[in-house]
Amino acid sequence: MKLSAADWRRRLGSPWWRGAAAVLAGALPMLSFPAPSLWWFAYVALVPWILLVRSAPTARRAAYDGWLGGLGFMLAVHHWLLPSLHVFTVVIAALLGALWAPWGWLTRRFLAGVPSAGQVVAALFVLPSAWLMVELVRSWEGLGGPWGLLGSSQWDVEPALRLASVGGVWLLSFLLVAVNVAVAVLVAVRQSRVPAIAGLVATAAATSAAWAWSPRPDVDGRVRIAVVQPGVIDGVGGAEKRFAREETLTRQLAGQDVDLVVWGESSVGFDLADRPDLANRLAALSRQVDADILVNVDARRSDRPGIYKSSVLVGPEGPTGDRYDKMRLVPFGEYVPARSLLGWATSVGKAAGEDRMRGTEQVVMNVGDGLRIGPMVCFESAFPDMSRHLARDGADLLLAQSATSSFQQSWAPEQHASLAALRAAETGRPMVHATLTGVSAVYGPSGERVGSWLGTDASASAVYDVPLAHGVTPYARFGEWPVYAALLILAALGATEGARSLRVRRAGPSPHVPPARTAHESPARPGR
Repeated sequence: MKLSAADWRRRLGSPWWRGAAAVLAGALPMLSFPAPSLWWFAYVALVPWILLVRSAPTARRAAYDGWLGGLGFMLAVHHWLLPSLHVFTVVIAALLGALWAPWGWLTRRFLAGVPSAGQVVAALFVLPSAWLMVELVRSWEGLGGPWGLLGSSQWDVEPALRLASVGGVWLLSFLLVAVNVAVAVLVAVRQSRVPAIAGLVATAAATSAAWAWSPRPDVDGRVRIAVVQPGVIDGVGGAEKRFAREETLTRQLAGQDVDLVVWGESSVGFDLADRPDLANRLAALSRQVDADILVNVDARRSDRPGIYKSSVLVGPEGPTGDRYDKMRLVPFGEYVPARSLLGWATSVGKAAGEDRMRGTEQVVMNVGDGLRIGPMVCFESAFPDMSRHLARDGADLLLAQSATSSFQQSWAPEQHASLAALRAAETGRPMVHATLTGVSAVYGPSGERVGSWLGTDASASAVYDVPLAHGVTPYARFGEWPVYAALLILAALGATEGARSLRVRRAGPSPHVPPARTAHESPARPGR
């Protein structure tokens, strides 16, 4: 049945229909991310949501539309958690979705009805700034970290990666929201098309300027990195079986002149100090392939209490002493926030039964021949600041050891692997994303792909000739400047609104106008 415009308006007048439309509109941007990876869709994906919010009958309803759209967005980008956390995934999405309520209110504030040219211009700065604040707040690791930042949908677009080297993923998110606002105005408000077109032209000009003038990483060397991906190994004795499979795959690298072998997250399920037999086997492998091996130990440590996830470097003589303990843990997956209050999550899903322990500082390791590596573990590759700090501390090569075996049949492995492209482009350093079960990927210092991905169906080792580059990108030098700019824009908005409110209060109420009098000196009354 085809619905007319009047039918749609009538249905959107219902809070239930309108709420469902907001959830669906908020979920649409997910199609821009891997695995669908419709990167071009990100430039219009927010338009239905913006059009819905601007049509809200009240400011309160616009805030509700923002909240429900945020719920839809968070649920879509974290859909792969449903098998693990079940209904708790919806609860988390609803809580985080509330961050978009102010964005919804501002959207209606600037775009409702027939906005003036000044309102449209302001919206092109204010709405992207408000979106950036949402991304900043939810990027805190305790709220799930920066998974699904809008700008990360552009991981495979060369001009966008050039922009990432200037302002990181934050600049990409800002510009994408600005483009969506401009397109929404072009679609809905004929009278305001001139400033909308001007906004699109300005965005294109900024992109072209970054392409032409931002410094490019100069390749000044190469290194051969091997990735070992054992594949899914379940059942009794899984840790021992995985180690044996990784051992077999690593032996195949002998004679291939590799500089470093990288295993995935949780590739070793025993503390090496407590299992000297495994440490000796790793040392023998290192001698056989003539390269150090970076493993990841997920085990209770023998020298201190608690379970750690640690990147451990093993050389021909055994563990070298270089060790990085994971600092940013996955909420519910590796620890339960406020366990005394939320511990019930372990009974409805696969939340961590025991909290992992945190490391205290990032580490740059010396591998040999002057190569310095900066390891990260799992979703730490989603945090732009961590890779930036490693690059500034002298890392020549960024590494992320990951495991997404619990989410093999979802879009999570592809999306996780794509994040390394942005981290490489932001820092001007190549990055290796090595996993247990796929997707493993390698990117050059401009974010370009190096070699082929190892997919979720692969159990293999692969060698990559990785280009090295040095120099400092604008993002590595200046950091999250788009976030600071967004804060200034919102502060200016707050100051302007405050000053306007103060002027209204000082002006006082409108002067009283006495009622008109009739010829008989009595107040005129309606109907007389």
